Amino acid sequence: MAVINQPGTQIKLTNVSLVRMKKGKKRFEIACYQNKVQDWRSKIEKDLDEVLQIPQVFLNVSKGQVANNEDLLTAFGTTNQDLIISDILDRGEIQLNEKERVANLRQKQNEFLTIISTKCINPKSRKRYPPSMIQKALSELKFHLNPNKNTKTQALEAIKLLVSKQLFPIQRAQMKVKVILVLRVKDQVYEQFIRPLLDVVEEETSNDKVFESTSVIDPTNYKAIVQVLQGDNAKIQRGEGTVEVLDMAVLKTE
Repeated sequence: MAVINQPGTQIKLTNVSLVRMKKGKKRFEIACYQNKVQDWRSKIEKDLDEVLQIPQVFLNVSKGQVANNEDLLTAFGTTNQDLIISDILDRGEIQLNEKERVANLRQKQNEFLTIISTKCINPKSRKRYPPSMIQKALSELKFHLNPNKNTKTQALEAIKLLVSKQLFPIQRAQMKVKVILVLRVKDQVYEQFIRPLLDVVEEETSNDKVFESTSVIDPTNYKAIVQVLQGDNAKIQRGEGTVEVLDMAVLKTE
C-alpha cells in the first residue's frame, strides 16, 4: 500500500502500480491501478482516468512529492500533465508491488518449466517429464530462473545443462519440418547441403516443378537449413527453397 502525504491530509492508495521514468537527473512517477498500464499499452484502455489513481506527476509517490512545473518543463518541454502522463505510461518502467512480483515470478517459472517439459523427452520411455521433476533436477544443479532475463533463452540453457548432466535420462525433442525446393536445385542443394542436416527422412515427393522432403531434425540444425535456403549458398537463389515447421517437438522414430 502506498501512502500519499499532502498538506493537512493523507491519501492511502491500495492496489497501486507505479510507473517510473528518469529524465535528466530527476525521476518522475505516476500512480496507476494494477493491470491498467498493460491495458493502456495494448490500446485496450484509452481513458487516463481509468488508468490513474491520481492524475498527477510525482517525483516520489510514496513521499507525496509532486513534480512542479519547472521540473516538468525542463524534463519534458511542456507542463501539460496529460501529455507527460501519456509519455510516462508509454515508455516508463513499471514498478511491481510485492504481490505482483510474486505472481509475475510464478507465471514466468511456470512458463519456463513448461517450455523445458514440452521440448524434452525420456529417450527410453519416449515420454515427457513433468515440470515438477524438472524443477527438482534444476534445483539440484543450482540453476535458478532470473525473472529479468528472457524466459525462453534461459529454458534452452537449462535444457543443455540437463542433457549434459543426465541426472535422469533426458534428451531434446526433435522438430518435424518440410523442405520445399524447385526441382533444378535438388541434386546440388538438397543432397549436398540439406540432406546431411536431416536426422530422419519420413517422406520425399516430387513433380515436374518442385521437390518436397518431410523430415525430423535436431532443432540446432534448423538455423543452418534456413541459411542455405536464404541463398547463403551460391547454388540456390532466394525464393527457390523454403522450410516449414510442422511440429516444434516430436519424438524421434527409429
